[in-house]
Amino acid sequence: MRAGAALFGLVVVAGLVGLVQVAIGAGFIDEYTVPRPMEIAAALPRLVREEHVASRFLVSAAETFAAGALATVVGTALGAALFRWPLLRRSFEPWAAVLAAAPLVLAYPLFLVLFGRSSVTVVVIAFVSALPPVVLQTVSGFSSVRPVLLAVGRSFGLGRRSEFRHVLLPAALPSVFTGLRLALMFGLINVIGVEFLINLGGLGALINDLSERYDLPGTWAAIGFVVLVSVTFFVLLDGGERWLRQRG
Repeated sequence: MRAGAALFGLVVVAGLVGLVQVAIGAGFIDEYTVPRPMEIAAALPRLVREEHVASRFLVSAAETFAAGALATVVGTALGAALFRWPLLRRSFEPWAAVLAAAPLVLAYPLFLVLFGRSSVTVVVIAFVSALPPVVLQTVSGFSSVRPVLLAVGRSFGLGRRSEFRHVLLPAALPSVFTGLRLALMFGLINVIGVEFLINLGGLGALINDLSERYDLPGTWAAIGFVVLVSVTFFVLLDGGERWLRQRG
């Protein structure tokens, strides 16, 4: 079923790409704005050879994973605290929801003043953006655990730590992983966005460089590469979640 769904998705994407190719050839889309998909595909090997895509990818990936790891550790701890203490939840959960909707990337000048023009700024902005979904999904996951499971755990004499490890965490794992996937996506978006805005390392700076040179095929190829990276991250997290659930 999963393989069939993935194959169907690839067929749909290929069909859309072919439709764009035909639309550009027919003049419905201006090729000086959107290059032909074949030109974009042909530009990717050139980016690998001349623009050091691999090293730029490693920079962006390291910044994304650093922000994601911080958001995972801090976000799950905060989510567990909000779940345990209802007063904290009523006080701070609305603020987490507001922060999740805020376009924090626009505040990059403030972060530049605080942390300088360095990778630290990129990681901090991505961390702050990735934190709310982890907190909210962790609280939601723990809150949705059925009371009967907690009652069974207590009937076996489980303490708070054992209850958290053997009952709460396994039951809440799907929701927590949803938060982690969202955090990684938010983190990657903000990493690329800040790199683009301040033209500092990584794939975002590559897109900035190519667009300033008006290399449209290269620019679209770099954007497509970022999309591919995002999809890869999502698939890896989904596989990690299924592996953990099978082991549990």
